Amino acid sequence: MSDTKKVALVTGASRGIGAAIAAQLAQDGFFVVGTATSQQGADGISQSLTTQGADCGVGKVLNVCDKDAIEQIVSDIEAEYGNVLVLVNNAGITKDNLLLRLNEDDWDEVINTHLKAVYRLSKRVLKGMTKARFGRIINISSVVAHFANGGQTNYSAAKAGIEAFGRSLAQEMGSRQITVNAIAPGFIATDMTESLAEDVKAKMIAQVPLNRLGQPQDIADAVSYLASDRASYITGTVLHINGGMYMS
Repeated sequence: MSDTKKVALVTGASRGIGAAIAAQLAQDGFFVVGTATSQQGADGISQSLTTQGADCGVGKVLNVCDKDAIEQIVSDIEAEYGNVLVLVNNAGITKDNLLLRLNEDDWDEVINTHLKAVYRLSKRVLKGMTKARFGRIINISSVVAHFANGGQTNYSAAKAGIEAFGRSLAQEMGSRQITVNAIAPGFIATDMTESLAEDVKAKMIAQVPLNRLGQPQDIADAVSYLASDRASYITGTVLHINGGMYMS
């Protein structure tokens, strides 16, 4: 890998929003390490990134709930490619249910996958960012951190926690020229939304003033900006990308 390329780590990069983010950052000149939960997913990331060029990135397996796995993958990245200077915390899951029916395992899994993973990964890469006096931590939140959605108490709590975490970390790390921001997508067209019935999709779109679903590239473009030097004076913010569904 070229020593001139900054290293970006993107979790949950095998499809949808994460895949679009990884591809865009590779186009922007970063060396991208994208993660997936399976070897098949990691291989797919590697194959996709090679279409951007021979020196654009690689896919790796990571369970973001595994503390030791996080330590190992970041150590491996540092040894092979250099310090992670851009971290995009995108990996996520849903375990939706009404609170009366929501079991504790499903609560814990969502909180750990979203919020605790952000804590662990952010903490692990900060030393390298501090040494470089450059860092971008970009957390993918959700409109449901601001817009009530029944059946998602776990997911909403995790996403709201990510945003509050980011604001505090932005305060701590600003003097080191490390920025911390969040992006809160609304309804984005992904594999999941494609599988929905047409009447369900119509109800979703009816909530959006722009009268359409967003695209993964809409989120990738925002990450591209926040990761760049052009956004060096932006930190502790939440960028809402939801077609007007929620207006702050």
